[in-house]
Amino acid sequence: MNARTYTPFDSCLKAALVLSADWIPRWLDLLQAALVHREATGATHEKRGFGHARSVLMACRDRLEARLVTAFASAVHADVARDNGSPTAAPRKPRAALSMDDLTLMDHGQVQASVELARLQQVVRMAVDDELLTLDALLSAARGLRTVRAEANPLRPDVVIDTLMAALAKLRIDETARLHWLHAGAVSLGQELGWFYGALVRHLEADGVQPAGYVVVPTVVPVRPARAPADDQVEEPASEARAADAPLVLTLDHLHRLLVGNLAHGGAEVSDHGASGSGNALVRTLAAEVVTLMLRTIAEDRRLLTPVRDLVMQLKPALLHLAKTDPRFFADRDNPARRLLDAITARSLAYIHEQDTGFGEFAGQVLHTVQSLQTLSADLPERVVACMQRMESLGLTDQGPAMQTLVRVEQRHLLAERVAREIRARDDFARAPALVKRFLCGPWAQAVAHARLSADILGELATQHDLLEVRDVPSDRYMDILTDLLWSCQLAQASQNRARLVRVVPVVLRTLREGLDAIDFPRPQAESFFQALMGLHEAAYKSHRSGGMMKTSLRHQEQPVATAEPWLQGHEARESGFIDTQLMVTEFADTEPATCQQPLGSGDSLEVGAWIELQYPDRVQRCQLRWASPHRTLFLFATADGQSVSLTRQGMDRLEASGQLRVVAEHGVVDEALAAVARLAWVNSGRLA
Repeated sequence: MNARTYTPFDSCLKAALVLSADWIPRWLDLLQAALVHREATGATHEKRGFGHARSVLMACRDRLEARLVTAFASAVHADVARDNGSPTAAPRKPRAALSMDDLTLMDHGQVQASVELARLQQVVRMAVDDELLTLDALLSAARGLRTVRAEANPLRPDVVIDTLMAALAKLRIDETARLHWLHAGAVSLGQELGWFYGALVRHLEADGVQPAGYVVVPTVVPVRPARAPADDQVEEPASEARAADAPLVLTLDHLHRLLVGNLAHGGAEVSDHGASGSGNALVRTLAAEVVTLMLRTIAEDRRLLTPVRDLVMQLKPALLHLAKTDPRFFADRDNPARRLLDAITARSLAYIHEQDTGFGEFAGQVLHTVQSLQTLSADLPERVVACMQRMESLGLTDQGPAMQTLVRVEQRHLLAERVAREIRARDDFARAPALVKRFLCGPWAQAVAHARLSADILGELATQHDLLEVRDVPSDRYMDILTDLLWSCQLAQASQNRARLVRVVPVVLRTLREGLDAIDFPRPQAESFFQALMGLHEAAYKSHRSGGMMKTSLRHQEQPVATAEPWLQGHEARESGFIDTQLMVTEFADTEPATCQQPLGSGDSLEVGAWIELQYPDRVQRCQLRWASPHRTLFLFATADGQSVSLTRQGMDRLEASGQLRVVAEHGVVDEALAAVARLAWVNSGRLA
């Protein structure tokens, strides 16, 4: 952190850490008082629980206070380091969104813990909202930002709550006591944080900090087009249809009961909207609500073109009908109806405009699917299976050859890395000029690796067919010349033995050309290296004075040996649709870069099925990740028309840094829609707790 740049910010952080030693103990006092009050005034079945929670708090209060103060200081400093881009700072892991899969694995106690955490966050946020808005604006300005960025505030509530939850987890107290602490201490925590933020606001204002401005983002309210009465009935969510009765507010407990509940009892139809609370009636009502919310989220997903969103909404009657017999179909990834939705929404991500090649045919297939499922009869599940199989077959191409090619490329690359380590371990390697070091650890290591793999293949064939073993092993010759090559580049030594220099140089050059030709290395790049190498040899052959001059000039060219990325030969690049990102970035330099909405980083975050968008100088292309090599050095994508696109990990990072690559969807649209439903249930649970 640069103190000269962020003096008011540094001063505020110091004040915050001092104030934390005041408000944290004060909050613990209020928590203890709240537990005593609940124990005295609560219902009979609650008294024991609150009394136990109070006893546990009294037993570990001093340890908890010390741990919270220390952990809060560490969390604040770590957050600042991350925001400043410190290379040693561990990346903040975003709080994982609660998913249907998570809920399925939870027991009742874990669901209640999630509910209490949701309630705590909402209570705190409501209590500090006014002070937090002002503090965010002042801290953003103190960090040199013109507009407010909430993440620039390392004292924000989620940092405090994350610190609290981590400290409680390390105390290893029983879950019941912890839940009572969160419930009884939520209001007082919000009050203390409000006081804390108010004090920091006054501190920054006293330092003369003027608040940064908030960016006003206009909200576009979509206008619902007029529909026929039948369509209006389809569009209305289940909760609105029940508005005249008691509306269902989906909670985590509801979702948990839906996903893990017992369906052994209950009738085949929902006649009371689940009011009875027993058997299949409530479960099916909940399923209808989840389907409605899921489809509403998909309908609002602007990554999908409008015709696709409209067609997906027309599947609602069929999906609601399926929910009567299989209420959990949406949570089962192998369910035909879920797979049908996944197939439609996944493929639709390939298209940016309705005029894109292939979109008309795809939209026609989706329309045919919708029309096939309009009749709600007993054979609906069978028709869904047929539609699912047709949709999943769209755009499927055989990428096996491309995958095999890239597997071979990665195998050679990993072997080349091992060869490079062998070369670097040589005693004479350290004294070589930087250009020779880079060549040997890059292209030449690839040539040696290629030769070794080829020798292995020939050896296996000879063994299988009882042939004589091949005597000429190029990989051995490629390694044997290193002694002469590295010696010839050491000007002081080579200039003392010109006879040897004249004898070995032709053999070295001939062998180098042979190896580079074997891996289809570009001639212009090879010639550039050979010219530099022959310049070294010429300097060694001339006088000591000239050699000294060359040594001086080379000293200025010294650069570290970079980690090589996988090398693809010409036919391998064609077979896998390889993109040379270095050329692409150069071509793109004179055009306006695209905004990278979602950083990809090292490529570790992308999973098979994710969609990316590539920005070329003349077009934008979307493609889906179909395969990643075992060591994640190479990635194979497919476009909507089945063309292969391959990239190295370094190439992806290069495109991201230049603004030419962005992630459109890390997960499936249906996955994200269901995660949004779970998130809504989580928020509702906190509000109603």
